[in-house]
Amino acid sequence: MTTRSAASTAPSAPRAVGDLLREWRQRRRLSQMDLALEAEISTRHLSFVETGRAAPSREMVLHLAESLDIPLRDRNVLLVAAGFAPVFPERRLDDPGLEAARRAIDLVLAGHEPYPAVALDRHWDIIAHNRCIAPFLEGCAPELLTPPINMVRLSLHPQGIAPRIENLGEVRAHVLARLRRQIELTADPVLEALLAEVSAWPVPFSQPHPRKGQEAAELFIPVRLRTAVGPLTLISATTVFGTPVDVTLAELAIETFLPADAGTAERLRTMMAG
Repeated sequence: MTTRSAASTAPSAPRAVGDLLREWRQRRRLSQMDLALEAEISTRHLSFVETGRAAPSREMVLHLAESLDIPLRDRNVLLVAAGFAPVFPERRLDDPGLEAARRAIDLVLAGHEPYPAVALDRHWDIIAHNRCIAPFLEGCAPELLTPPINMVRLSLHPQGIAPRIENLGEVRAHVLARLRRQIELTADPVLEALLAEVSAWPVPFSQPHPRKGQEAAELFIPVRLRTAVGPLTLISATTVFGTPVDVTLAELAIETFLPADAGTAERLRTMMAG
């Protein structure tokens, strides 16, 4: 019979709220003075909170989290670490309490037809879409279309949409830059793993790569896609809920694709009509 040591079975010690706040401050590249000025508190008090010499009130935890632009999910973590109950609910999208939000999502997706649109969760998994995403799915490997479908994997995998994207180098650099910015904001380990996975996939030499920093200078990066209905040139726009107080809604985004030229618009209308 084998036994496990106490060290291997003991639960990890909970993180102190001061340690968590310091990590978020450093992630935002702020000094204690910067954050104290932003939050309109004394540097001394902030230092005491971070080192555990002062216990922050519930209101102070939320105030500092707001000043640091910490995601709602992680604000709940801070509250628990400080000894308070979470205040931001996290419900499934099919929860009756989110019916109004669900109707709004369906309205936006349907109203965007004949152009493609998808609703994404915080890990870029597709949770809803309209009827016009067919051009994106042509020829994709079945395993990439097994729910939950991840938009990043679907777009950049060598057996996904990638081989039909004429400017794959530009699109890939833009998507990876968005992922990095999202990781900076959220510190999400799932996104970090996704970035590492996708970064390792090869890019054909024929695909142009943007110059360093080019993706930040562009107003937008169009997607030039070869499809059965002809070439499509699309630009994307992201819609989020304003001032959400539910974790699920705060992490949800709707990605809409718009035609960048008259030919693309006509092909999408023809495809929808057919």
